[in-house]
Amino acid sequence: MAKIKLGNRPASFKKTVSFDMLEGGKGTIECVFKYRTKSEFGEFIDKLIEAAGATPKDDGEKFSMADLMDRTSGANADYILDVLQGWNLDEDLNKSNVQQLADELPAAAAAIMETYRTAVTEGRLGN
Repeated sequence: MAKIKLGNRPASFKKTVSFDMLEGGKGTIECVFKYRTKSEFGEFIDKLIEAAGATPKDDGEKFSMADLMDRTSGANADYILDVLQGWNLDEDLNKSNVQQLADELPAAAAAIMETYRTAVTEGRLGN
């Protein structure tokens, strides 16, 4: 068992992201994610919400990350670029290629975003 040492944060972490392909098979992308603490992730999301012009709901409706991502679909490439340091695709990691990935394989973009959220807020990297 590894000894835990607080304050010894990694710069990044790797995770293979799995998603359903349109024709029914499974696709995978090995991603190198930027490490953020749970607090830093909260600040990151706050900036996304502000950039999207989203405001807290006055009618008691709960905040929805899915709704936010829906309203900011044009910004999803920016989100992915801000959480990834690299990937194992033959194409370079840049905005044009991330937008193409999200357009051609929307499940891949959603899986990358959800995998990152789960990793930094729940500390889980497993399936």
